[in-house]
Amino acid sequence: MTAGIPSMFDLSGRVCVVTGGGRGIGKAIAAALAAHGATVVITGRTQATLDAAAAEMAGSGATVDAIAADVANEDDVARLARIVEERHGGAQVLVNNAGINAIYKKAEDTTLSEWNEIIATNLTGVFLTCRAFGRSMLEAGSGSIVTISSIGGRVGLAKTAPYCASKGGVELLTRSLAIDWAPRGVRVNTVAPAYVETDLTAGLASHPVLGERIVQRTPMHRFGQPDEIAGAVVFLASDASLYVTGQTIGVDGGWTAA
Repeated sequence: MTAGIPSMFDLSGRVCVVTGGGRGIGKAIAAALAAHGATVVITGRTQATLDAAAAEMAGSGATVDAIAADVANEDDVARLARIVEERHGGAQVLVNNAGINAIYKKAEDTTLSEWNEIIATNLTGVFLTCRAFGRSMLEAGSGSIVTISSIGGRVGLAKTAPYCASKGGVELLTRSLAIDWAPRGVRVNTVAPAYVETDLTAGLASHPVLGERIVQRTPMHRFGQPDEIAGAVVFLASDASLYVTGQTIGVDGGWTAA
């Protein structure tokens, strides 16, 4: 057991794959899993970004591997799963964090290519990674899959129809997989943040109208922090949540309580 970590949260000996793990929320999740003893594999589309994140975490004593892959590409996902198997003997935890929200426009002005791009990464990508890593977990008879959803998968958000559709799909994909895989020892859950302060939301947070509107709409009256999302993921990855599957933990400052 890793020193200072309660046994139910100890991830020593486990391999955790984090998609979109090179920056923002994914990087914070990877660092938190590593701090609880896990060997972490971070993946994303840009190797240089992954290498920089891995080097930073390794400086804190973490064991981190960085493998570039696009979750929306079936061949890339198969290659990722194969490399993780070869290097680490497979994964016991999968965190689906990779996601995009590339547009902010009315549905009637949204092009098919814009719709397809978001669905491919946010929903199809989750299916592909769950399928690839779920197979080995099912063979082993245990495992935990955690997908980062959003308040946009639970309530509507303006001018983000493809994003909300993708996250709503993730929520029900999670519940369906949880039912199918629970008898075989694999748990599947989601974490649904509200607006979190990262480099990707910096422009929104600093916007004099939209940023303030979000703060006022959130009962805690602030944006979340990446580390605050990571805590929920550690819980779902660990033995502290062995009887939890098919659930969504809202880490949203009270947004969906209002």
